[in-house]
Amino acid sequence: MPDPTDLTKAPRFTGIPTFMRTPYQPDAAGLDIALAGVPYDGGVTNRPGARHGPREIRNSSSLCRAIHHVSRINPYELCSIADVGDVPFEAIMQPDLAVGEIEAFYRKIVAAGAAPLSAGGDHSITYPIFRALADPETPIGMIHIDAHTDTWDAFQGNKFNHGAPFRHAVNDGLLDPKRVVQIGIRGAQNFADGWDFSHDSGMRVIFMEEFTALGVDAVIAEARRVVGDGPTYISFDVDGLDPVYAPGTGTPEIGGITTLEAQALLGGLRGLNLIGGDVVEVSPPFDQTGNTALVGATMMFEILCLLAEAVARRKAGG
Repeated sequence: MPDPTDLTKAPRFTGIPTFMRTPYQPDAAGLDIALAGVPYDGGVTNRPGARHGPREIRNSSSLCRAIHHVSRINPYELCSIADVGDVPFEAIMQPDLAVGEIEAFYRKIVAAGAAPLSAGGDHSITYPIFRALADPETPIGMIHIDAHTDTWDAFQGNKFNHGAPFRHAVNDGLLDPKRVVQIGIRGAQNFADGWDFSHDSGMRVIFMEEFTALGVDAVIAEARRVVGDGPTYISFDVDGLDPVYAPGTGTPEIGGITTLEAQALLGGLRGLNLIGGDVVEVSPPFDQTGNTALVGATMMFEILCLLAEAVARRKAGG
């Protein structure tokens, strides 16, 4: 019988779905990269549904194959990779407690020596991941692809909303704003506080108009300049894409990045010192076609290839 963990032999429609059809291993011990789901949308400010993202991304990721068609990277040959499951919640309706549950789950991954790659969930999940992953002594950098800066503050009494994670991360000393680039920002706002915080703290914000004027190659060069060779995290919000490509998201903004541009952008980040990443805000109830989950799974695979190469390089002492 074929090995059900063999990506080249197992039928895609069989077995319990895991990210990229990797083995399910709830303990991250011995892994180089832990693929995890965070089925949480307690931070949304309007349309819920991202809690269903991890499950549908898992389903769609059965279509992902092993070898990247451009880079020829096979992450499974470079690293030990498994799906460690979802964050277990007991306080999912209480954002201040749910943040702690997410952090505790990721502290176990970090303690095991694995690099986390996650599927959300809304964008508020990145802040507790940073609390587990980053050290205020050495704050991390970030490449952030999104329609929104997510540097606003509390919303209707919820400090931990999906528009605020990176303000909190900067204020806690976890994220170095001078090593942050935010790409694809657009859409009107009722107040400018988030834009102002990003600018005033030193983040490099590339609005969509500048992205279009510069072109993908120049944006890649700028992103690489900003983050340098320090530890860097990639956070990919699917609403950074135009909603014609990813309609299933809570806060869509027209006039965004194409999927082809996004793949080229991520492909241009090879060689960076990556320590983790996430794909967030896939909200399947708003996309009956399932295409947004497929887009999310594909972007997750793109990041996995980059992360696997970075982890393998560090293991080899390079």
